[in-house]
Amino acid sequence: MMRRGDPVKSRSIYITESDMNRLQGLLETGSQFGHRDKKHLLEMEEELNRARVVPSKDIPEDVITMNSKVRLIDLDSGEEVVYSLVFPGDANVAENKISVLAPIGTALIGYRIGDTIEWKVPGGLKRLKVEGILYQPERSGDYHL
Repeated sequence: MMRRGDPVKSRSIYITESDMNRLQGLLETGSQFGHRDKKHLLEMEEELNRARVVPSKDIPEDVITMNSKVRLIDLDSGEEVVYSLVFPGDANVAENKISVLAPIGTALIGYRIGDTIEWKVPGGLKRLKVEGILYQPERSGDYHL
């Protein structure tokens, strides 16, 4: 399944109730305080609007949730990268902790192992395949994260 950064998305994604609540809070805060990049807020809102919300205990094990650590393959270079998907306050590029409000973070939330993500970057089109989830809080019983 392809996922693109700009075009209309037809497939629903999975998201936990707790992630949905926190992400909606981010959207509200960002809108109130004139977040510097409204485009990312709009993309996140689109993702949330099409999400299938489920209790944390019912999220499938192969779905990327907040605080998941994922292994991706760059389909153009073959390079493997590992990212943790985090809330903006926990983002740290040096530790590969990517904010959910960054373009790749917005692209990752709710997708599954085997999915391919495409999005526009200044140099063209970036294509990553979700190869694995090294850590998913819900699978580990960490429902409070």
